[in-house]
Amino acid sequence: MISGLAAALVAAVAYGSGTVLQALAVQAMAQLPQGAPLVQRLRRGWAYGVGLLVDGAGFLAALVAFRDLPLFLGESAIASSVAVTAALSVALLHIRLSRTEAVAVLGVVVGLALLGASAQDGPAAVVGSSTGWWLLGSTLMVAIVLGLGLMSQHQRSASLLLSSAAGLGFGVLGVAARVLVVPQPWWHLLSDPTLWSLLVGGGLALVGYGFALDRGRVTTVAAVTFAVETILPAAIGLRWLGDTVRPGLAMVAALGFVVTLASCLALAGRAEPPAPVRTRP
Repeated sequence: MISGLAAALVAAVAYGSGTVLQALAVQAMAQLPQGAPLVQRLRRGWAYGVGLLVDGAGFLAALVAFRDLPLFLGESAIASSVAVTAALSVALLHIRLSRTEAVAVLGVVVGLALLGASAQDGPAAVVGSSTGWWLLGSTLMVAIVLGLGLMSQHQRSASLLLSSAAGLGFGVLGVAARVLVVPQPWWHLLSDPTLWSLLVGGGLALVGYGFALDRGRVTTVAAVTFAVETILPAAIGLRWLGDTVRPGLAMVAALGFVVTLASCLALAGRAEPPAPVRTRP
């Protein structure tokens, strides 16, 4: 379980760094006048592309983590990326942590320690062949929520829908990675709907998260995305995938889950960069 937890923490660092880079790029591009040339926008928003590459590295690390860790531990560890986002935002924007936020950082550490001590490692329960098709079908729901968010004319509702789509997509990714079985020979994997649900879910999540950052406050985006991404897969893992806790430590696991998630939500506000000042067109 040590290697899986290490991979989850690497993913958390990558996702947290990517969020800051993308948010700052969106802020920089918002300062350009309307109708600015595409080349100028690309130059101003170069950090967004770097953020996507860092997110890609986090994506690969998350896949490794979900292979070994129960989803309630893996998703919680990756959700701690908001603590990384908070720390980097403080460093880049020169903002001091409040006492509440400092306590929340400590809460993330304590919560993950409780989860790590209580989680029972091991592979997911063997599921039926239809599970992959159910997962692939669920990506259609993610796409629908994403489409509704993109079409919404109200900034607040668009942000909530896009953030929810991102959380659902990342949740599909986590569940698919948990149950994915690599066959022999390996290329038979290309016909496995579980693999495609993993790729499609992850892709839709990245698109939704990127547009959500553009439409709404990073505070709301981070909070909604990580709440949906963490709670739903954790429930699925405990109910259907055989994720378990060590005997006698169920209350410790529940406490660790609540403390970690609550601390992550409390820290989501630190991901908020200053509002951009738009120039005249």
